[in-house]
Amino acid sequence: MPQQMDVNQLNQAKANVTLTQTLLNQAIEKSSSDPALAEQALKQAAEEIAQAQTAVSQVQSALNVQKSE
Repeated sequence: MPQQMDVNQLNQAKANVTLTQTLLNQAIEKSSSDPALAEQALKQAAEEIAQAQTAVSQVQSALNVQKSE
């Protein structure tokens, strides 16, 4: 019996992407008035993107394993 996709990991990736959007909007808004805050928002956005990519990759790997079984 095939296992289901890990919806929790996909929901986590979705949350990471949503937070990334917020952080990017913050970076855009603060880019001229507070460059340091904008830079920090960009760094955090990059971390959120990396976490989302990791979660998606883990789900993809699990699906590939299931296909090969």
